[in-house]
Amino acid sequence: MGNYFKSKISLISFLFIPIVYFWDPNWLEFLGVQPYWPLFWLLPWSMTYGSFNGSIIGLFLGLILDSLSINSSLTQIPGLVLCGIWFGKFSISNNFVGHFRFGLICSIASFFCGSLYFFQILIKYWSDYTIFLYLPSIKNIFAQVFITGLLAPLFCSLLFRLFQASKGRDKLI
Repeated sequence: MGNYFKSKISLISFLFIPIVYFWDPNWLEFLGVQPYWPLFWLLPWSMTYGSFNGSIIGLFLGLILDSLSINSSLTQIPGLVLCGIWFGKFSISNNFVGHFRFGLICSIASFFCGSLYFFQILIKYWSDYTIFLYLPSIKNIFAQVFITGLLAPLFCSLLFRLFQASKGRDKLI
């Protein structure tokens, strides 16, 4: 039973993303903004399994999070798919900054995903006079970039070690 659990740790941890995303623990927020939780899981998984698998998982993460969100006209899929492809390009042995590389990479990806989402809002409400009401959300993007980069070394390094340890065990069953 222990080997089965260890071999399926990536699937089990994948199920926690929507839970943490909507649990919204307020003790992990900065200026009222939560970190971008899907990146914490997508980065180590894509680094372990590659760009193609990262893009597929980014698609599934986007589909799950979009199906659970209230506003169905905006999507997180493009940002997560592109981040999954980009994360898969990083080699596992490339240890240029240590565990803090996770923070730097997740900060850049959080800015990219937040900007893509913000541009969707701008395009949707371009002709409307209420477009200027959305400009303060730029502060939210930068707050999310900061808190994601701050917490990424902790979560990503732990998940990276778990995925590396369970990578070869999938073939045992």
